[in-house]
Amino acid sequence: MENNEKALLKKISELEAELKKVKKQKKYGLVWEDKPEQIVEDCKRNVPILRLKEKKKGIDPVVITDTSKDENILIEGDNYHALSVLNYTHKGKIDVIYIDPPYNTGAKDWKYNNDYVDINDQWRHSKWISFMNNRLWLAKNLLSKNGVLICAIDHNELCTLGLLLNEIFPEKEITTITVVHNPSGIQGKNFSHNNEYLLFVYDDSVKSINYEQRSLDDADVRLFMNTAKGNGDNYKRITGYNSFYPVFIKDDKIIGFGDVCKKDFHPKSSNVVRKDGIIEVYPIDNDGTERKWVFSRDSVDNIVDELSVKLNSRNKKYEIIRTKRDINYKTVWIDKKFNAKTFGTQLLNDILDNNDFSFPKSFEGVIETLKTVYHNESSIFLDFFAGSGTTGHAVLELNKRYGGRRKFILCTNNENNICEDVTYERIKRVMKGYKNKKGEKVEGLGGNLRYYKTDLVDIEKLHNTPDQAKIKLTYQAGEMIGLRENTLNEVEKNDWWQIFEGQGKTTAIYFKEDKEKLQDLVELLEKKKRPTVLYVFSWGKNEYKSEYSSPNISVEDIPEPILEVYKEINRL
Repeated sequence: MENNEKALLKKISELEAELKKVKKQKKYGLVWEDKPEQIVEDCKRNVPILRLKEKKKGIDPVVITDTSKDENILIEGDNYHALSVLNYTHKGKIDVIYIDPPYNTGAKDWKYNNDYVDINDQWRHSKWISFMNNRLWLAKNLLSKNGVLICAIDHNELCTLGLLLNEIFPEKEITTITVVHNPSGIQGKNFSHNNEYLLFVYDDSVKSINYEQRSLDDADVRLFMNTAKGNGDNYKRITGYNSFYPVFIKDDKIIGFGDVCKKDFHPKSSNVVRKDGIIEVYPIDNDGTERKWVFSRDSVDNIVDELSVKLNSRNKKYEIIRTKRDINYKTVWIDKKFNAKTFGTQLLNDILDNNDFSFPKSFEGVIETLKTVYHNESSIFLDFFAGSGTTGHAVLELNKRYGGRRKFILCTNNENNICEDVTYERIKRVMKGYKNKKGEKVEGLGGNLRYYKTDLVDIEKLHNTPDQAKIKLTYQAGEMIGLRENTLNEVEKNDWWQIFEGQGKTTAIYFKEDKEKLQDLVELLEKKKRPTVLYVFSWGKNEYKSEYSSPNISVEDIPEPILEVYKEINRL
């Protein structure tokens, strides 16, 4: 009896502890049944690295059209592996991430733990959220300080994705854009779906989103005078004295602006003709009410190019017109450029000889999406659901249309040979030029490409890696380190070291614990007289920085920094 009471008390204690845990759980947000992903678990002993794709018929892993420019990157492999590698090579360096993940329609269009997820899977949504959660946490680390994430999605997971992004990016603003990408619609039981969504994740404290640049025909044209109606005085001079001043015009052109009018000065008309022929135009309406200009005197010079003069045919008075071509993007996009059939499927069919890729994105639509984000001309774009390669194609086109040296990184698996036959082939052709279905030659966009494939190194235990595994990782991490330093061309490799060059720099890796040949390598690197990063094998940290550094050479440790990155992303 006494034993039964002890067992009962123990059970009660366990239930109380469980109840306390449940009460602490969040009451608002996204809660799901986490479904462990085998590929994530495997990365606790098999760490991803990169290898240059093997050269074979139809595939040259290095495509060069301009040796003066950087190379774009294509990574074949599971995107969890690719993102893990990029956490070492590109942490905090990506300006724009654009992804088009599987929409989880139940149509067996994606796998989880090597099994297709269909509409009858009761864990369908939990698997999708777990899948995205694992990858979005890795992607977050890659964004630069003001980097922007854009995620395309349809109605199946729109709400869950929004909540997941709020959880991962609590410090960011999230805006949902509705895009009409299929005007004819896809028939459902009750509605015909003709749109999808873009979720923009960005820093709202800075200018993250560009203005939409409209043509003159589509510009926002309106009076420069504040014409708002209402019972209050918000639209009148009395509430904005700094916005009441004359605009000087002559020969139907604006030639300047006068000072802010004194409060006791009241023009008799909106148009005052001076003796020198200059007309002073004031913000006074037809009823004689003194209003105000849309911009104050101290800021109007910034938009003078948007202002023009118009003669009102009814009252014969000159008016000031503002023609605004740079406008905040709206949250519903309906332009024909977003039509995925016309600018996606048909275009891809024209580029590739035998295309069976389903539902490629609109090329023009992706260009517009990437243009939306405020970025510089050397920004790096990442797409880790690269599919048919539309994002890479769009980045090349942006460089052609607007100038610049933007780069892309594309990641995709090779299921059904998609990476080799579609992604790589498309990018290669649009860089070098191709013949379309009519036999017409399409000029290449230029650009360079390096094609990698992920591989795994068995290190036995990530949290306590054996010595031999550390040595093995050092021998096999060369291409990954070369990518980190943007020195992609291997120029030498022997039993002791490996050397990469590119963009006027050198990267060297010294493999061995035995430092017998290290001084020989240092002397070899000094002779090159170019900026060099030397990675030296060490068991700990910073063992050789002071000993081997020189004006041309900086020293880094290997492999511990790689292992630390992988421990961090696996939360060990």
